[in-house]
Amino acid sequence: MGLLDLNRSLLVVIDLQGKLVERIWRSRFVLDATLRLLKLAELFQVPVVLTEQNPQGLGGTHPDVRSAFDGLTVTKRYLAKTSFSCCADLGFEEALAAVRPALSPSRRQVVVAGAEAHICVMQTVLGLLETGHEVHVSWDAVSGRGEEYRRHALERMAAAGATLTNHESVAFEWAGDKNDPRFKVVNALFREGQLTD
Repeated sequence: MGLLDLNRSLLVVIDLQGKLVERIWRSRFVLDATLRLLKLAELFQVPVVLTEQNPQGLGGTHPDVRSAFDGLTVTKRYLAKTSFSCCADLGFEEALAAVRPALSPSRRQVVVAGAEAHICVMQTVLGLLETGHEVHVSWDAVSGRGEEYRRHALERMAAAGATLTNHESVAFEWAGDKNDPRFKVVNALFREGQLTD
């Protein structure tokens, strides 16, 4: 897989909800990386899809993430689901098509963040790959209920054909050149300091 193309990209944030977020490994690190991805999506005008798994049972998206999502001016869609894989919900493909209407699945590049790595994230990534999408999993914005769950899920996703990346690589690929006028904002964001647990 090649570099991310700004005009083919979209960001999918999967199930970073109250009861799930409380249990995932390095939750603050994952939340901060996701918040940066959302800021970058806004800066580069990359569409965003946010999902929630059974929100009545697990609660809503973490307030910081939900606030960032609600504040976006880019094209965005929200999806409540009961299937573990987003791809098993008919509304998901509709959401992807709505935010990137001119692109077929084989032309879409999907950047993925969320929880849990070994359940909803992995099943979604495998489903996206099966339908021809190019998938870039931001490892710093993905976690599960333990480091082993996360590590082995990332290994399985990579073996299936997903590209493992991180939010900084995503930003530099979207910018493409230091002369991109948005690069100063990216640089300032990363100078705010390293992500911590």
